[in-house]
Amino acid sequence: MKFCSNCGSGALEQKIPAGDNRLRKVCGNCGVIHYENPKVVAGCLPVWEDKVLLCRRAIEPGYGLWNVPSGYLENGESVSEGARREVWEEAAAKVELHYLISLYNIERINQVYLQFVGELLDGAFGVGEESLECALFTEAEIPWDDIAFTSSVFTLRRFFANRRSGEQKLHLASYPAVD
Repeated sequence: MKFCSNCGSGALEQKIPAGDNRLRKVCGNCGVIHYENPKVVAGCLPVWEDKVLLCRRAIEPGYGLWNVPSGYLENGESVSEGARREVWEEAAAKVELHYLISLYNIERINQVYLQFVGELLDGAFGVGEESLECALFTEAEIPWDDIAFTSSVFTLRRFFANRRSGEQKLHLASYPAVD
């Protein structure tokens, strides 16, 4: 962004506004501060019996790789609504959310991931527009070398650890420390 979306005529300057401690884009004409904050990514690991549902991506980044259904939260949407919507968009499936399993930060790209575990309703799924295919995997069958994102690897590892311990624990991490 080079010009102010408030007044339309002011060029933006990088400066620290009064009472702040970070560089911000500030309009040289009207003084409006344009904050740029992290994006929230909502997702859900659908579970059916002893398997998890993963989607093979039909879009970049990570085209052709597998991931936990996830995507950017929309304005006016709760995190749980966003997680359910992403499962529908990527896997044509409905889920009942059970618990929040991971809060995963990637500071270098300003993203915060919130991923749930949910039950795949009736075991039914298809293939959404953003996916090449969707499939159920046991822990032993997961294509670990073909997982698109560290956030998906983190969520999957923590899910199986939770399942072994009988817990529904929330796990926190920041990239690059996955383990």
